[in-house]
Amino acid sequence: MAAPVLCRLCPGRRWSLAYINRGSRHETGTPTGSRSSGKRGQSSGVQQPLITAEKPRKGEHEWAAVVGLEIHAQISSNSKLFSGSQVHFAAPPNSLVSFFDASLPGTLPVLNRRCVEAAVMTGLALNCRINKKSLFDRKHYFYADLPAGYQITQQRLPIAVNGSLAYSVFVGKKPSQLINKTVRIKQIQLEQDSGKSLHDDRRSQTLIDLNRAEGQLRVDANISVHHPGEPLGVRTEVKNLNSARFLAKAIDYEIQRQINELENGGEILNETRSFDYKLGCTVPMRDKEGKQDYRFIPEPNLPPLLLYDSVSLPAGADPQQVIDIDQIRKRLPELPSVTREKLIQQYGMLPEHSLTLLNEAGLLEFFQNVMKETRAEPKKVTSWVLNTFLGFLKQQNLAVSESPVTPSALAELLNLLDRKAISSSAAKQVFEELWRSKGKTPAHIVSEKELGLLQDRETLEQLCQATMEEHPQVVMDMKKGNPRAINKLIGLVRKATLSRADPTVIKEILEKKL
Repeated sequence: MAAPVLCRLCPGRRWSLAYINRGSRHETGTPTGSRSSGKRGQSSGVQQPLITAEKPRKGEHEWAAVVGLEIHAQISSNSKLFSGSQVHFAAPPNSLVSFFDASLPGTLPVLNRRCVEAAVMTGLALNCRINKKSLFDRKHYFYADLPAGYQITQQRLPIAVNGSLAYSVFVGKKPSQLINKTVRIKQIQLEQDSGKSLHDDRRSQTLIDLNRAEGQLRVDANISVHHPGEPLGVRTEVKNLNSARFLAKAIDYEIQRQINELENGGEILNETRSFDYKLGCTVPMRDKEGKQDYRFIPEPNLPPLLLYDSVSLPAGADPQQVIDIDQIRKRLPELPSVTREKLIQQYGMLPEHSLTLLNEAGLLEFFQNVMKETRAEPKKVTSWVLNTFLGFLKQQNLAVSESPVTPSALAELLNLLDRKAISSSAAKQVFEELWRSKGKTPAHIVSEKELGLLQDRETLEQLCQATMEEHPQVVMDMKKGNPRAINKLIGLVRKATLSRADPTVIKEILEKKL
C-alpha cells in the first residue's frame, strides 16, 4: 500500500495488418473507446492513436491495430509515496505496513518529496511539460488489497503531460538497417500502489500483503483493431505484463485474436484480459468498468502540489520546502540519445554500433575505459569490443561486470597490436588466453607462447627467398600478374614463421625481390 508508483501513459500507435506488420507513417487519430479501468485501482489514460498505414498483401483484408500502453514504474525511494514505511523488495508479508497503509481511522497521507522529484525528472527526460500545479484524486473501488476503498492518484491534473520518446529499431536482417521512431507520452502521474493478493488454490482462500504489489515494472496494453477509414474498434485491456517479451507476445496474440473473431462474424467485448505466458494467449478476466464507476473526487487530505522554476521561485524560499524544476533539470543525467550522438561525432561510430554500446548494461563504460588506455584507433576498439569481447560474453551468457577480461587488459592487447608487436591472429590467441587465465597480462602471454612478430628483417628476407625458390611455379604466376599468387606466398612464409611475421612486411619484401 502507498508504495511510490509512476504511471506513464503512452497513447496508442497503429499497426496496419496483414500478419501484424508494424508501419511507419504517423497521423493523428481520434480517441478509442472510454477511459480504461485499471486492475483494482491502477490509473489509466485515453488512447490517442498514432496511425501507420501499410499496403496489405494481395488477397488479404486490410486491418489496422491501435495499441496504447499504460506503464507502471516503481520509483527508487527508501519509503512509500504517502507513508514513512520502508520499501524493501521481498520483505516478509505485511512487515512494512504503517497505520496509514492499513487505513486505520484518523491517519493522513504525507507526500514523499523524493517521489515527486523522481516524477519531475522522468517528465523532463521524456520531454514532457511539467505542470507547476497538479492535483490528487480519490479513485474508488472495493477490493481486499485496498482497505481504504479508494486509491490516491492524479486523474484530473497530473504532474507531467504531452511528452515524447524517440528511439531506434533494427529492421531487416542487416544491422545497418536502423530506423528512428517516436512515441507520444500522454501523461505521467504519481499513484498510490495497492497491496498484493496471494491466491492459495489448495485452501480456496486469498491472503493479502500490504507491503506493496509490484516489482520494478508493469505494463497494461489497450488494444483494438479496425478497417482503415472506419470507426475505431472496441478495445480490450491486457493487464499486468511484466516483461517486454511478454508484452510483445500479448499484443501480437490479441491483435490476431480480434481479427480472427471479427472475420468469423463475432464481436469484441470491452473487457479486461490477462496473458497466460505458458499457453502464449490472452484469457478473459472481467468486463471493463466505465469511468463513472470509480467516482473520482478531489483528495481532501492533500493540497495541490505546487512546483516552481527559477522565475517563479518565491524570494527567500527554503530549498527544503519547495521543489525547483530547473534545479532538477541540472541534475538530469545525460540521456541515451545524446550519448549516442556524441559517440558518433567523437569516434566516427556507426549509429547501430552506438545503439549496441548503450543497450548492453556496462558495455559503454567498458568501451570508454579501453579508449582511455589505448592508442588504437576508435574503429578498431569498437570492432574488438562489439565483436570479439561481446561475442565471448554471449557465448558464456555473462554480463559485462562478470567478464574475466578487464578494460586495461584489452587496452594493453590493442596497444601491442597497434605497434605491430603481434599479428591479428596472435591477438585473438592472446584474448582467448586472457579469457581462460584470469590474472595474466597480454605481454606475459605473448612472451610465454612466443607470439611476438619477428622484427629481424634480414631473417624475413632469407625466409622469403627460400620460399620463392621452393615454389617457382607460384613465383611465375605472380610475375604473370595473378593476384592470388602473392597471397599464397605470404601464407607460406607466415606458416614457416608460425604466423609470427607481419603480412604487410612480407608482401613488401616479396614485391621488392620481384
